[in-house]
Amino acid sequence: RACDCGRGAVFFSVARGKVAEGIDFDRHYGRAVVIIGIPFQYTLSKILRARLEYMKERFQIDEGDFLTFDAMRQASQCMGRVIRSKTDYGIMILADQRYARADKRNKLPAWIRQYLMDSHVNLSTDMAITEAKSFLSKMSTPQKIDQQVGTILLSVDDICQRGAGISYAPDKPYTGQSSTTPSALDEANAQRAAKRSKGGNRAPQGRGEAGNGGDEG
Repeated sequence: RACDCGRGAVFFSVARGKVAEGIDFDRHYGRAVVIIGIPFQYTLSKILRARLEYMKERFQIDEGDFLTFDAMRQASQCMGRVIRSKTDYGIMILADQRYARADKRNKLPAWIRQYLMDSHVNLSTDMAITEAKSFLSKMSTPQKIDQQVGTILLSVDDICQRGAGISYAPDKPYTGQSSTTPSALDEANAQRAAKRSKGGNRAPQGRGEAGNGGDEG
């Protein structure tokens, strides 16, 4: 109710719980997530100790590497609560200097690392607030539909290529107008049907016959 009325709210939870893994906070229900510390497992657990020993003996997996990988996987699971669709956005704050270390940072998934720039590492509180305000201001500004197509939305060419196997140039910048119109799509489908009818009972070709030139079969 606080988010719906525009007041906003702060929600506290622990990692490895139901909120951190099983509940979505999409759209305005979640615009920022702050992770304090690194969510390591309880290392004195007998079950965990037995698992670590087994992996060490059977697969030569180092105990520290596994615990770090598991903690980073859990951290990314928590951060993913605010990004639930291709049109969603949010701020992810890793409030621990250990995340800047290579052994921790390199174990984060690629969809997080690609936005984790060096200029955003080890920020002071004032700098973090400034960056957050700038980001939210930019994302809250309405964009025209032609600016969204090709980034978070599919263009007509994309849809035609996926649905009818019509080839297109993926490196061609989108200009706001599609080169493939519905009439052109109907004509292309008619031509494909005519070719198939001429081929008689010929075995169908693989996906590599059209589109982006994928492997046949």
